[in-house]
Parts: sequence; structure tokens; C-alpha cells
Amino acid sequence: MTAPAPWRPPGGRVGEIVAAARRVLERDGELTMHAVAAELGIRAPSLYKHVAGKAALEAELVAVALAEMGATLHAALDAGGDGRDVDRRAALVDRLLAAYRRHALAHPALYRLATSGPLPRHLLPPGLEDWAGEPFLRATGDPHRGRALWAFAHGMVVLELDRRFPDPAVLDRTWDEGATAFAR
Repeated sequence: MTAPAPWRPPGGRVGEIVAAARRVLERDGELTMHAVAAELGIRAPSLYKHVAGKAALEAELVAVALAEMGATLHAALDAGGDGRDVDRRAALVDRLLAAYRRHALAHPALYRLATSGPLPRHLLPPGLEDWAGEPFLRATGDPHRGRALWAFAHGMVVLELDRRFPDPAVLDRTWDEGATAFAR
């Protein structure tokens, strides 16, 4: 079984603020400190007693996104072991891609926040990014192939979120072809 994420969501008032920020992000598709404060029934300046600013709050949400996606991906692979033989690797890649797609599409605004633009690594908990990405290495058995698989999955999710594939059957077939290619 995979080790748990090297991070726990904040508790107390900071946890309440992060939860409110997530609700705002998922509802509105964007994050403003005024909207978060309104969600909590307080004035925006009161937020700064608990979080350093919008960048710090976004970093907390990125940590949430990494921890949740990582947990989803680790769970998808835990029953399948490593990807040392081709048949097992194909099953792992299929499960990994299906879990990644499902999770990202279920949380599009959080996904975009966590995967668009530069990653604020200096604000993230140590080890969380590596832990969240480790399932790609497990599924492929190679760090470069794992990164390429993540790039494929990310690109496909963004194209799907942006509705760039006019025919859903083409989209599903493209996911299947990608899985087949990476399982070789």
C-alpha cells in the first residue's frame, strides 16, 4: 500500500478559509479574496490575519489538488503492483489515465489552478509534488516515460475541458490510443 500524502489539510480558521476558497473557485471558476470573504461572511481584510495573501491561499489550494489527485492515482494503482511486465503495465496505464481523467474533469477549476502557469514550489509542502506524481513512474517504470505520460494526460484533459474535440467518440479513442502507446 502506498504511503499517505506527506501533507495534511490545514485545520482551524485557515482550514475554513481554504474550504471557502475552494467553494468559490469551483462555483465561480476564479478566486478573489473578496469572494472568499463573502463566502465566510467576513470582510476581506480579516482574511489576512490567517493567510499571507492570494498567492498563499492559491498555494494551499494547489496542495489540496496535488494531495487529492495523488491519492486518487495511488489508489488506482495500489491493486496492480508495478509496471514491470507489459500486460501489467498496460492495465496500470489504463487505470491511471482513467482515474486522472475522471478526477480532473470532476474538479476543473481546481485542476486548472494546480496545473496552469508556474508551480509555486517554494510555497508547497516538501515532497508533495513528487508523491503526487509517483504513480506515473509506477505505471511506466521509467521517469522520462512517466513524465511523458503525465504530459499526455494533462494535454488531453485540457483539450477535453476546452471542448476542442468535436466528437466524444474521437476523444475516447484518442485516450485509448495514448494508453496503448504508453503501455508498450
